Amino acid sequence: MSLDIAVVDQPPDRVFQMLWAPLVRFNEEQAGNAKAETFAILLSEPASDKVVGGLWGRSLWGSMYIDVVFLPAHLRRNGIGSMIMRRAEAEAIRRGCHGIWLDTYAFQGVRPFYERLGFVVFGVIEGPSPVFPHFFLRKDL
Repeated sequence: MSLDIAVVDQPPDRVFQMLWAPLVRFNEEQAGNAKAETFAILLSEPASDKVVGGLWGRSLWGSMYIDVVFLPAHLRRNGIGSMIMRRAEAEAIRRGCHGIWLDTYAFQGVRPFYERLGFVVFGVIEGPSPVFPHFFLRKDL
C-alpha cells in the first residue's frame, strides 16, 4: 500500500473527527461507553456572576481526571483550593469513580498542595527548565 505522509501545522477540525471517531468506536468495542462526563466547580463574584476560578474535570470508566484547577492569587492559601478539591473527590465518588488523577508542572509550584491532599506521584516527564519536570499524580478513593 502506498501512502502520502504530511505534517500539517493547522489541520482542519474535520480531520480530527476522522481520526477520533474510529478510535472511539474501537475503545467502545473494548471497554464500553467512551463518552466522558464533564463537570465544573465554579467560583464567581456574587455581584457580577463573573467566574474567577474553579475546577474542570471529567469522569470515564471509573476514573476522574482533573483538567484544570485555577485560583487567582488573592484566593490562594486560605482553604478554597482544598475545598474545591474535596468537592471534586465527592463528585468522583458520587459518579462511582475508584480514583482521581491530574497533572502539573514544576513551575506551577502546586505539587506539595496536591500531596498534602493525599495525591501521590505516579509518573514524571523530565526535561529542561522551566517547563519540566511534568508530574502526574493520583489518589485512590
